[in-house]
Amino acid sequence: MQPSIPKTASLSLWQIIPLYIGSVLGSGILLLPGLTADSAGPASILAWILMSILSIPMALSMGFLSVRFPHAGGVSYFVTRAWNADIGMLVGWFFLLSAIMAVPIIALTGAGYAATAFGLGETGRLIITGIIIFIAVGTNFFGMRLTGGVQMAVVAATIAILIGAVVGSIHAIEPSNFVPFMPHGWPSVGHAATLIFWCFLGWEAISHVTEEFEDPGRDVVRGTIIASVIISILYLATACAVIGTKSYGPGISEVSLIHLIHLSFGTSGVIIAGIITLFITTAPAIAYTGAAGRLAYAISKAGYAPRQFSLLHSVYQTPVGGLAFLFCCFYLILGIYISGIITLDVLIQIPNATFILTYFAGCAAGLVLMKDSWSGMGVSAVSLVLTGIIFCFTGWAMIWPAILIIIFAVYLKTRT
Repeated sequence: MQPSIPKTASLSLWQIIPLYIGSVLGSGILLLPGLTADSAGPASILAWILMSILSIPMALSMGFLSVRFPHAGGVSYFVTRAWNADIGMLVGWFFLLSAIMAVPIIALTGAGYAATAFGLGETGRLIITGIIIFIAVGTNFFGMRLTGGVQMAVVAATIAILIGAVVGSIHAIEPSNFVPFMPHGWPSVGHAATLIFWCFLGWEAISHVTEEFEDPGRDVVRGTIIASVIISILYLATACAVIGTKSYGPGISEVSLIHLIHLSFGTSGVIIAGIITLFITTAPAIAYTGAAGRLAYAISKAGYAPRQFSLLHSVYQTPVGGLAFLFCCFYLILGIYISGIITLDVLIQIPNATFILTYFAGCAAGLVLMKDSWSGMGVSAVSLVLTGIIFCFTGWAMIWPAILIIIFAVYLKTRT
């Protein structure tokens, strides 16, 4: 199969695993261990275990499709193969317009932690946000070989610091903090699970870069399984440490990781917390930027986006047209946030529905495209049901994909 975009790297399994981890292990770990403990108490651990298990079929459904149909269009391409280009390109725009908000959100979250740790205030936070965005676009400008190397370093540092925080806090864990185990009943565990879903988004992003893998048929599924196990262990260990040390509650839950690191490393822990957040948020920002840039290229080549999106750099063969579009959108979203028109709380909720629908469409495509594989159909079916249930809890954020569908329908009407 001819590559849909010129290949700039040949990534090995040990470069692929950091890409997967960097895509999934993001800003959620900064916020959700404390927030879910607030919501469900120690029983939130059950929600983390449940989502860790259910994330495996979600990850594998994307992995199986990526092995069969490696393409810069990712899920959009899978849907096109399953049905038609119109539906596929709509799903592509779902992901693209989610990514332009997700990267600034991720950067703002990490920069907020870092600015607090270093005492830099709101101005410092915005400067750090701008730097993270610049790094995300810049590394992808120079191609996947550099991106893969940067991700390896960032993910290795992230894992090392998280392990240090958990191990260092063991002395402060009290068994009494796990009692009562379920203070708010089973419904609270279900609510916590819907929150945790955000922590396991990201598998779809790698579907856009599988053409850069050395041997997709051999390494995609292996990389998916290894990365999902590592990610689940890190999430569960962090959640247990947060609960065991009572690093949640009023004024603490949203910065539970800082509190946990402070327990592990004392006063110097605040500085460490600031550093770790920069690593945690830079990795997914790089991954989402790379995926979205390649997707913009694929949509443009299919005739559903401005032709400028398909421009490639003459030396690095990277999608500079798509990256330039993303660069402008990222800073536009940041400008809107600075203006106060939309708060970060609201901004976070907007892309949720379109991200989930992207997964939903990809899993549905898996049922169509992998009829000859019981394992492929099985993981696609489980993931389809899961994402469908989660979508029902997105609330008012459903308005965003509804608006996009209307705009896309008008575009198709005028196009013909």
